[in-house]
Amino acid sequence: MPDDNRCGVLFDVDGTLVDTTYLHTVSWWEALRQGDHRVPMARIHRAIGMGSDKLLDHLLGAERDRDADGKLRDTHDALYAEYWERLVPLPRAVDLLRACAARGLRVVLATSAAEHEVAALRAALDADDVIDTVTSSADAEESKPAPDILEAALAQSGLAAERVVFVGDSVWDVAAAGKLDVPCIGLTCGGTSRGELAGSGAVAVYDDPAALLDGLADSAIAALTDPARSVRAPRRAGATVTGPTGEKTDAEA
Repeated sequence: MPDDNRCGVLFDVDGTLVDTTYLHTVSWWEALRQGDHRVPMARIHRAIGMGSDKLLDHLLGAERDRDADGKLRDTHDALYAEYWERLVPLPRAVDLLRACAARGLRVVLATSAAEHEVAALRAALDADDVIDTVTSSADAEESKPAPDILEAALAQSGLAAERVVFVGDSVWDVAAAGKLDVPCIGLTCGGTSRGELAGSGAVAVYDDPAALLDGLADSAIAALTDPARSVRAPRRAGATVTGPTGEKTDAEA
């Protein structure tokens, strides 16, 4: 239950605050290659943002033999871990977190990364002094585009869905937020286009954290603390959110 009337900003981390999208893409490509699955990197990239279970269903088919899934995930994790010490924030990501905190907003990292990966991401950001709450994959039964991780972030931070904005970089982020009627700001720095993010229902799209920070005063984030402005931009009734290849995600507006 919400514990007060404070507002907050939920942030995806991979590809939104830390420059990891293509590292995950390469790691999954190599893991799949080692498992004798030839999947083009462009297709893998389009699935980044899903949890590993849904990503593998998306890339290899839901009817496949899942016996090797654990090995594929372990191989990806081992390959990705080689980059941990070199992870860097996206442009002005830390400044954006600090600017949100300075406005009196709770800063929540609503990530579905595994706990050991979360530690590396937090180290790259080095902003724990302004971060209120951090989730991990252990907090969600189902991964994006299901809204479980956002529900966990709201519960743990004591925030209400109508008093937050979510910032993400993939159509799966937009879909998850839409299921809770949470406005989602899209960032293209994860490699998803402005048109795809806006078409999936993002209330606004910026290039990266730096661009959002530059426009913060006029953004949906600023509207959280301004009762004269509306955060929400309602989608057309009956619209559906589609993935980057055009497939419906089942997230109805």
